[in-house]
Amino acid sequence: MGWWQVSADTLAGSRFVLSPLAETFASLRLLHTADPAHPGERTWLDTHLPAYRRRLADDPVTALLVRSGLGPEWIADFLTPAPRPGETFAREVARVRSASPEAARAHLTLSLRGPLPARLDRDDLPRRAADLLTYVWQEAVRPYWARRRRVLEADVAARTAQVARGGWAAALDALRPGTRWLGGNRLQVNAHEYPPREISGAELVFVPVTPQRIGWVAWEGTDRYALVYPCTGALADPCARPVPAGLGALLGPARARVLVLLGSPLSTSQLVAVTGQGLGSVGRHLRVLRDAGLVERRRAGRAVLYERTAAGEVLVRAGRGGGASGG
Repeated sequence: MGWWQVSADTLAGSRFVLSPLAETFASLRLLHTADPAHPGERTWLDTHLPAYRRRLADDPVTALLVRSGLGPEWIADFLTPAPRPGETFAREVARVRSASPEAARAHLTLSLRGPLPARLDRDDLPRRAADLLTYVWQEAVRPYWARRRRVLEADVAARTAQVARGGWAAALDALRPGTRWLGGNRLQVNAHEYPPREISGAELVFVPVTPQRIGWVAWEGTDRYALVYPCTGALADPCARPVPAGLGALLGPARARVLVLLGSPLSTSQLVAVTGQGLGSVGRHLRVLRDAGLVERRRAGRAVLYERTAAGEVLVRAGRGGGASGG
């Protein structure tokens, strides 16, 4: 397994950040695999995969670059610079474009675990990669970015609350398969057999993306490290947690939907983003659920977060047929 040695100070100073480039690269990987994790991804692929494939068919060098850079165990590093807080897509992709051709070829060789194909022995690989990422951003990510950003913010709020409740160990164990806190200041970042890395004193960021089944690690020298993980599935795909029919009949489908989503703490604006309901409607649902003792609210920094109470949890589980039987 691959793991990082992380000091207590580095972990305490780490944070969650959003990255338009990470979201775009995750979307590129989904286009490459064409393997959707849920109906929402299937619909997105149906919309964008044909044009993406036509673009690569017209540009065989870039098509080979993508196949080579997305290795089975290792991604060519120049494709995934470590995100920096607050950067725009333009600034992020400029770092891909400015990678040295020598580094790009070396990273591709590592990703391939073998010799570089002759057609990739050229100096325009960073430009080609940046152009393709820009295409994916403009055509397949930016039209959805407003909602995706709110979904990612909802995930960060839930993870931050999880850290506050159970500490970093609990939060890191739940990030993605292959990631867990090993104790002794050791963070497992994947299931591959790679040498450990000492990152104490470096900047460490955790970066959510909406495509599921996708994640990677990235770093710049020894100063900045990133772990990219898929956000909570219920946030990325509104159909991931269907409302039980009985619960919908009891509370009404829209109000039941809010209660089902509140297995993780969310703010009013995040519920608006995830459900598609209006702010006034979500606010009314929350008031009714709070008055019924099914939802509670608490402050996390400047945000007010809502979460199911024990009674709300029992009601949702009963609606799913998961209630305990008495004897």
